[in-house]
Amino acid sequence: MDNITAFIDNTCMTQQYKTPVSALILIHTADLQVLLLERADKAGFWQSVTGSIEAGETPYQAAIREVKEETSLDALAYDFQDWQTSNVYEIYPHWRHRYAPGVIKNTEHLFGLCLPSAMAVTLAPDEHTRYQWLDWREAATKVFSWTNVDALRRLGEKHNLVLSGTNMIGIQSNQL
Repeated sequence: MDNITAFIDNTCMTQQYKTPVSALILIHTADLQVLLLERADKAGFWQSVTGSIEAGETPYQAAIREVKEETSLDALAYDFQDWQTSNVYEIYPHWRHRYAPGVIKNTEHLFGLCLPSAMAVTLAPDEHTRYQWLDWREAATKVFSWTNVDALRRLGEKHNLVLSGTNMIGIQSNQL
């Protein structure tokens, strides 16, 4: 067996699956402008920073890492908060291949990152194609997942504001 075949065989046999535990980080300003990112693998799908935990990480550590990877921002240089809550959702069918066979649910922990003002970010091009800053209410109409809408609702509640008229169900799996 040549080295290339051995490498391919070893890689296939040790395939790593994503852990079904993740972080969602709502990056916002004090006046509730929210950073949204468009997914590279699904045009038109806007979201906050998200990502699965890696081996040995806590959701808090994953959140800090994901902010750095997806925006180049240092979360700890700003007002970074663990919101001490999570949502469980069904993983969209077209992304289930990333998880071990039979895994269909993910637990997503919520975090907030308040910046002094809307600022330019550097995107990870393999993950996101563009970004925009939107008022939190407008952001809630643009994100594709109900968990992101829930995070935006919670942001409003932290400021004694109510998010109304938004579909908390979001896009259903069979629509993707």
